[in-house]
Amino acid sequence: MDKVSIIVPIYYNELNIPHLYEQMNEKILSRTDFEAEIVCVDDGSKDGSYKALLELREKDDRFKVVKLSRNFGSHTAILAGFAHATGDCMTMVAADLQEPLEIIIEMYEKWKQGKKVVIAVRKDREDGFFQKLFSNTYYSLMQKYALKDMPSGGFDCFFIDKKVRDVLVSMNEKNSSIVGQVLWAGFEMDKIYYVRKKREIGESKWTLSKKIKLFIDSFMAFSYVPIRFISTLGIFISIVGFILAVFLIVNKFMFNVPVQGWTTMMITLLMLSGIQMLTLGVIGEYLWRNFDESRERPTYKVEETHGIDE
Repeated sequence: MDKVSIIVPIYYNELNIPHLYEQMNEKILSRTDFEAEIVCVDDGSKDGSYKALLELREKDDRFKVVKLSRNFGSHTAILAGFAHATGDCMTMVAADLQEPLEIIIEMYEKWKQGKKVVIAVRKDREDGFFQKLFSNTYYSLMQKYALKDMPSGGFDCFFIDKKVRDVLVSMNEKNSSIVGQVLWAGFEMDKIYYVRKKREIGESKWTLSKKIKLFIDSFMAFSYVPIRFISTLGIFISIVGFILAVFLIVNKFMFNVPVQGWTTMMITLLMLSGIQMLTLGVIGEYLWRNFDESRERPTYKVEETHGIDE
């Protein structure tokens, strides 16, 4: 019988855990066509999430618990869950269950047909306007400039074979995106479609700063567009500067038009200074990422595990 590992990153989800258990027990753990294990990864929660997970494990030993030493981010928590999973195939769901658990069954059926990767694409979402705007913009830019296989609606949930898991774990990349890594790996892929539900319990910790970091990390990790952009901008400014210089020289010596000094100079200096700061910022982002990788620090640190080695 196939074994399916389901990774659930936990971050301030104390209120969601009882509902998570009820839904898992009803829709996944009660099935007889596959064996399931639920690997819950506490990503440095400071509420009662970890205690609730331990109580849940005492109730049902199919729930495994991994506690990280601090908050490393949801994508890293998912990677830690994959590293501790023992299934023939595996997937992940958010603890707030905005992705309906029925999609796990759909993806499992696709996997049985031989697909190494199955992604759950959002055909719509019940989120607010600004959340939809950010998500649609992010995935559209990723599709156009970084990962051509990124679906238009984007995806957060996916189902992978353990061979794909091994590749993801071996990559050991920081400041990246796990969904980008899944696409980059290039395994044969299929899709299913679903509507992402509105969160019903608790408040999301997916803050604006985390969204911005994901946006920057994704482009730096999978696209040369940022560095190519500043190169193109530099060439463009050089051409404009040369044309302007020729224009001023011609006006001065052929038409005796006086050259305005301070205004032109200050505008030019301010514009070029801004471009130089932008350039240094982009280069600095790349240098920091190289430095961060060169230190060879682990992507995450596990503080405790329960049920993993049993």
